[in-house]
Amino acid sequence: MDLEGGRAKIAGGTAEVNKWLVAVTVMLPTLIEIIDSSVANVSLDHIRGSLSSGVDEAAWVLTSYLVSNAIIIPMTGWLSRVFGRKRYLIFSVVIFTVSSFMCGASTSLGMLVFFRVIQGLGGGAMQPMSQSILLETFPPEEHGMAMAIFGIGTLFGPIVGPLLGGYITDTLSWRWIFYVNIPIGLLAVFMISVFIYDPSYLRERRGEKADVWGLALLTIWVGALQIVVDKGQREDWFHSDFILILAAVAVLAFILFVIVELRFAKNPVVDLRVFRNLSFTGGNAVMFVAFFNLLGSIVLLPLYAQLLLGYTATLAGLVLSPGGIATIFTMLFAARFIGKHNPKYPLFFGILICALSTWKMSHLSLGADFSALVWSRVYLGLGMGLTFIPLTTLTLSSIPKPQMGNATGIYNLLRNLGGSIGVAFSTTMFARRAQVHQSRLVEHLTPFDSSFVEAVERGKALLQMRGIPEASSEKAILGRIYSEVVRQATMMGFNDAFLILSILMLSVMPLLFLLRRPAHQTRPAETTEFH
Repeated sequence: MDLEGGRAKIAGGTAEVNKWLVAVTVMLPTLIEIIDSSVANVSLDHIRGSLSSGVDEAAWVLTSYLVSNAIIIPMTGWLSRVFGRKRYLIFSVVIFTVSSFMCGASTSLGMLVFFRVIQGLGGGAMQPMSQSILLETFPPEEHGMAMAIFGIGTLFGPIVGPLLGGYITDTLSWRWIFYVNIPIGLLAVFMISVFIYDPSYLRERRGEKADVWGLALLTIWVGALQIVVDKGQREDWFHSDFILILAAVAVLAFILFVIVELRFAKNPVVDLRVFRNLSFTGGNAVMFVAFFNLLGSIVLLPLYAQLLLGYTATLAGLVLSPGGIATIFTMLFAARFIGKHNPKYPLFFGILICALSTWKMSHLSLGADFSALVWSRVYLGLGMGLTFIPLTTLTLSSIPKPQMGNATGIYNLLRNLGGSIGVAFSTTMFARRAQVHQSRLVEHLTPFDSSFVEAVERGKALLQMRGIPEASSEKAILGRIYSEVVRQATMMGFNDAFLILSILMLSVMPLLFLLRRPAHQTRPAETTEFH
């Protein structure tokens, strides 16, 4: 696509489409797909009760979607070449829309899980295809703005999803969290048919022979890894034979996948040679850790508020909302800034702010008020806004257009895996560190510790003054002290998890030296950009 006067001119054809219409067209289905990845979280108990299933069984409603979604993302570039991007995008939206209806109409848990798998397969391609279309439609100097549009959907969706899901479930029924996708999906199909076209290089490469071994191995290792990440904490990780076997399968399938794609596949389903581009490789590593930090933090923070400070689910959700708004405004600023200036500048400060925000969370106490939690999340939102746009631009701007679909598929897969692994790591680390701190604190609850004995005696005396018998007062005060020990240990577990996330975020700073500025900023004519 070439651009003239704000219109996208399709290479090899005569059609011209306004770039903003293209942006709205591709972001409409992408936004509902991202929202659907989290919209069912708050409705799970209603679904479980309606379909008469257990908690563990109902959790597959979430896991099945994430697994099938993760499998299809890296295949997107290859599938676009085989079927044509416009045709495949329409097909994906149709599959997503029809399966959404079937999810809402499900009469059993097995039926719902099956159609959630189909829904994930339909929706997985939307993110990478939207990203590649936006990068081709907007000129290089406006790639920051294009990624701001994409980033708003990517980062705002997980915040809107639970709020929307809770409201629809409470006012209508859990089935409507799926039914609302139908009119949006139909509108998206119409807009794609009118405003999206295949570039010439894709039309020339249709009909490639299928990479059967690559497809099979990709499906196995991504699917197995996603299940391990999603179910690991519940199954006690590698103490479970189920998790151990799946982890071994994921590692073996991944090794074979890399060998097949690099040495034997003529038309690889995922072209791993794109990692020869150091800017792309470094950018993917930074994005993996950035989403590891982001999703790990926004899972732990509301848990902290609910478990330790007694917040309701609604108040805990309100803790996160201002951070999402801060991200949107900061992304718009970053998009304008990097149009003329080096994207590394806001990226450096963005990573630093993200690290400092999680470090600040590691110092939260049991006396933290609402504003302390909100501002910690706002700082993280500001950091992510400064990180996402420059990082995506630096990572993908040097990729040739024929490789863009393949590159965005890999980029989105690693971003999603970073978030999933970040959630699993953070919750596991919090739980394990809380156990360690509890065991150390309990060591002081002995008759040989003078402070403990004094506290027990004071507590007994206070309760006896209120008319409670001595035998009952001792039992009550010991229970109260132990309860406080558990709270303190839990707080310290949260603090340790936040501190580790902060250190991991800082550790990616050296990778910024691998990232290259976009070509349009390094031309001789651009040397006066700061004047």
